[in-house]
Amino acid sequence: MEQYKQEFIEFMVDCQVLKFGEFTLKSGRKSPFFMNAGAYVTGAQLRKLGEYYARAIHEHYGDDFDVLFGPAYKGIPLSVAATIAYSELYGKEIRYCSNRKEAKDHGDVGILLGSGLKDGDRVVIIEDVTTSGKSIEETFPILKAQADVEIRGLMVSLNRMEKGLGGEKSALEEIREKYGFETNAIVTMQEVIEHLYNKPCRGQIYIDDALKAAIDEYYKVYGA
Repeated sequence: MEQYKQEFIEFMVDCQVLKFGEFTLKSGRKSPFFMNAGAYVTGAQLRKLGEYYARAIHEHYGDDFDVLFGPAYKGIPLSVAATIAYSELYGKEIRYCSNRKEAKDHGDVGILLGSGLKDGDRVVIIEDVTTSGKSIEETFPILKAQADVEIRGLMVSLNRMEKGLGGEKSALEEIREKYGFETNAIVTMQEVIEHLYNKPCRGQIYIDDALKAAIDEYYKVYGA
């Protein structure tokens, strides 16, 4: 596993973005782990987060894109942080773009924040986590309604590796097949388990035998 992935796993734990226990997800599933990108709140955290995203985006998409699109609401700071980091790390100026939940009819009118979109723009969508793929169902038509853009791919921070809306394949696989663009994550849940299972992180064991058993049971039902 690449060094930056190991660092990112520990970074999520340090920031209390990735937690372990018992959680009820938006989908109604009872999960032994939970990720909340809203817990990145300080300048230092957002700077580092942007760097991790930029590295992963560069690894998978190179410089072959023009715009980072972050769906409202959590995608807005993600797209801003990653755009800044991409400029600093790789010397390329890309644009950030996000959507409003409701179109604005005065001043800066329309449904978009940040950069506008024009025909031929190559777009990478950036999100925190995709559990079911429902958010892309909302995002895809928004992008296509603005201009004839090419969606190069989707980058999330954590691939939960569980069934999407179809109930068989993972959400990221379903998105890839339905929309025809690449889907990637900075880390997968398998990599998180590999790095943390019975291994001390900052002097603490986060995934012990009991939690590993709970995760295994969860994946027997929801794993893809």
